[in-house]
Amino acid sequence: MKVIDKLNQKFCNYLENIASVAILLIMFITCVDVVGAKIFKWRLLGAIDIVMLSQIIAISFSGGTTLLLGKHISVVFLIEKMPPKIRRTISAVVSFILALVIIILIWRLLILTVNFLKSGEHSATAYIPYYPFTIAIGIGFILFLLTFFLRFVKELRKGEGDGSG
Repeated sequence: MKVIDKLNQKFCNYLENIASVAILLIMFITCVDVVGAKIFKWRLLGAIDIVMLSQIIAISFSGGTTLLLGKHISVVFLIEKMPPKIRRTISAVVSFILALVIIILIWRLLILTVNFLKSGEHSATAYIPYYPFTIAIGIGFILFLLTFFLRFVKELRKGEGDGSG
């Protein structure tokens, strides 16, 4: 399990670096577009499309690291007051449910990707096809799934060691 956890962390870090490049691209495209429009009365063709699709990459590729570092939104004020065994049980159940939701999302993204491939749907001005980005979101969600699964297994194992699970 430790090998899978380390591999997940490495892959999350790798995708986070790609997400960082996407954010830099968003900043660069926005600056070029704004300076071009205000100073030279010239707009960058497809700037909105590139920024929109870069946001998809940035959000979906940074999510795994956010989850690993515990920087995601969570509501713990009620759970903190409960006994450790109940906290572990709730955490395991929530991780399992979230893993199921992520499986459904990945399945629906696969269907959407196939539909985008068949229809040839693309962005309005730059004509960038959408299907690679649905695949990218799916890759990001696979890391979410793996992280939730690893968290679920860790919560189950915590209970084994102290005789409470």
